[in-house]
Amino acid sequence: MTASPPPGSFPPNRRGVLLSAAALAFSGLGARAALAAEGGDILDEVRGYGALRPDPAGVLDLPEGFSYQVISRAGEVMDDGFLTPDHFDGMGCLALPDGRLALMRNHELDEAEHRLGPAGGRPDLAARLDGLPAFDRSADGRVLPGGVTALVVDPVTGRRERQHLALAGTVLNCAGGATPWGAWLTCEETLVGAPKTGTRHGWVFEVPAAADGPVKPAPLTAMGRFRHEAAAVDPATGTVYLTEDRDDGLLYRFLPRTPGRLAEGGRLQALAYADGAGSADSRNWRRADLAVGETRAVRWIDLDDVESPQDDLRKRGHSKGAVLFARGEGVHLSAKLGGGCEVFFTSTSGGARKLGQIFRLTPGAGPSDDRLELFLESRDTRVLDYGDNLTVAPSGHLVVCEDRVGISPNHLKVVTPAGQVCALARLRMRTELAGACFSPDGRFLFVNAYAPGRTFAIEGPWTRFSDRTA
Repeated sequence: MTASPPPGSFPPNRRGVLLSAAALAFSGLGARAALAAEGGDILDEVRGYGALRPDPAGVLDLPEGFSYQVISRAGEVMDDGFLTPDHFDGMGCLALPDGRLALMRNHELDEAEHRLGPAGGRPDLAARLDGLPAFDRSADGRVLPGGVTALVVDPVTGRRERQHLALAGTVLNCAGGATPWGAWLTCEETLVGAPKTGTRHGWVFEVPAAADGPVKPAPLTAMGRFRHEAAAVDPATGTVYLTEDRDDGLLYRFLPRTPGRLAEGGRLQALAYADGAGSADSRNWRRADLAVGETRAVRWIDLDDVESPQDDLRKRGHSKGAVLFARGEGVHLSAKLGGGCEVFFTSTSGGARKLGQIFRLTPGAGPSDDRLELFLESRDTRVLDYGDNLTVAPSGHLVVCEDRVGISPNHLKVVTPAGQVCALARLRMRTELAGACFSPDGRFLFVNAYAPGRTFAIEGPWTRFSDRTA
């Protein structure tokens, strides 16, 4: 069972819209953030869930009627005796066979950050970790500190019942994706190998949500070696969509030989425009190669030598016509009313002002029927500032995490089917938001503060949303 909330349906593309509106009513500023659209039209701010109210604890501002609880903190002793690693990043929520929930959470730690890992720099915990399954070690022989932790959560209260280490010895586990068969795909956002072992990194690993301890790490090498970010699985076909966090990254899809059995291999492909026209560049940095609301037919290019020892997979793909994306990050697949699916993904630094884009990919019935739309491009930080992980709310709206650090508070932004944007939450901590995911019944939104790591369970009147203008 997947962790997706009740699916929403987005309307056909909005040709001619240059930029979506921002609603700052939630920010407490009362300022208007309507921005001009192509042709001079103005999109007014939307009311959404209401104004953000200051959190007395100074952590997370939410609208009236919403509340949160912190269900996990970095540095806590977990139920297996290890310390909760820091740098909370991508996360997925999956239903367990007994009805409880499993939050599978990534930890984006590199080789030098042992003090932030599950051993916390303690020799006794490092010795214990040494006896468990792990993928790789640092130059001094210690198990690498990155990986995955699992939180078992009560679906009624949202409270954590236990947490434990689920994958060890990897590095920079950034985002990933939940699978329909009850596993979490965790992705390494690096290609730097540990000097002692020479082991290559940059892989996807599969972690069963029901595992009660660290699983034996097995890289899914057929899914490619690159700076992986996130993954989304089509439950109808088993196809996995993959993003790449590079300024000149690609969008990939993996066609498994056997759906649901990724370790058996398959084909890795990259997205290209079907007509081959233009510069195969969606970033809009130098010119508007793709307008907001514009939809183009796309095709998929087969890739070879996908283990990419020279870190040139994206370059070889682009030379064949694959489209460039600026830091592809979050990706989420949503079922459409009437059948089929839509794949939404963010391009964190895409767009003319490099503030972020959101794309919608609609797979078609035939091999050449897929279409790509530039759904949103931000030209103002109040609209969207470095959109990262994203999910779909019970209302059918997108919920997007911002990850701009050090300039302004990061928000959870809601994007309506009409392309309007408003704020759902404001993080007062000086760090990014990551890993947003809903419980299967849509009751709780789980999300992380990156560092110092916190996992929040947010509850509220999700059906109260108003898309009327203020």
